[in-house]
Amino acid sequence: MKIGLIQYSPVWENIPANLSRVDEIISDSKEKFDLLILPEMSFTGFTMNPAGFYEEEDGISLNRMISLASKLKSNIIFGRIEKYHGKFYNALIHLDRSGLIFARYFKVHPFSFASEDKYYSAGDETVITEIDKTHTGLSICYDLRFPELYRQYAKKKAQVMINIANWPVRRIEHWKALNKARAIENQCFFIGVNRIGTDPFNNYNGNSCVFDPLGQELLCIPDNEGIFTVEIDPDYSQEIREKLPFLNDMRLI
Repeated sequence: MKIGLIQYSPVWENIPANLSRVDEIISDSKEKFDLLILPEMSFTGFTMNPAGFYEEEDGISLNRMISLASKLKSNIIFGRIEKYHGKFYNALIHLDRSGLIFARYFKVHPFSFASEDKYYSAGDETVITEIDKTHTGLSICYDLRFPELYRQYAKKKAQVMINIANWPVRRIEHWKALNKARAIENQCFFIGVNRIGTDPFNNYNGNSCVFDPLGQELLCIPDNEGIFTVEIDPDYSQEIREKLPFLNDMRLI
């Protein structure tokens, strides 16, 4: 599976400008991908103004990503703000190669330290999607600090786990350590996609990364903007789990 991690610097709360920038980044690449992944709240930044920037089903960002997935024949994972039953959610969307919405995940752990919980409701479901038959567990930013979520994914045999984030420089060592830990403890490929640049509250230096089921670093990119490529064999996760059957001893109590 060939994966492209899109690490870039979003313009604060400017959806059209960010869609244009992502188009430019993708156009500059001549590679073909099975999966493209963007950071959390991909086209707004980590805004606490959901009423001003959420989009309906026919919103510009979803339509643009649908067209892009269909054009590139690639799965795409990106973040946006959604409203459901009168509540706002920090959402992750998985589009398949045809541009169809294959899965939605609502962030289970809003970041109370930044008052996210005052503006966004917490999701109440884990989501394992299929990316070309690969079972993939989904998560967003602060979720990374809660291993219980990923244990549920491991119990259901997810081979790959993904976290999209706006994770600031001041805690970037936590980001790198937790991405690696989630890979090791769950014997899976773990993919973290972060942003770079600044917003009114934080600085970001990326460090989008990929770790294999033994915790080996396959990719870690600080600071730079672009699409960063990694190829993985999801079956390797199962091979490691059979060779080192640690998950069989897991007791969720």
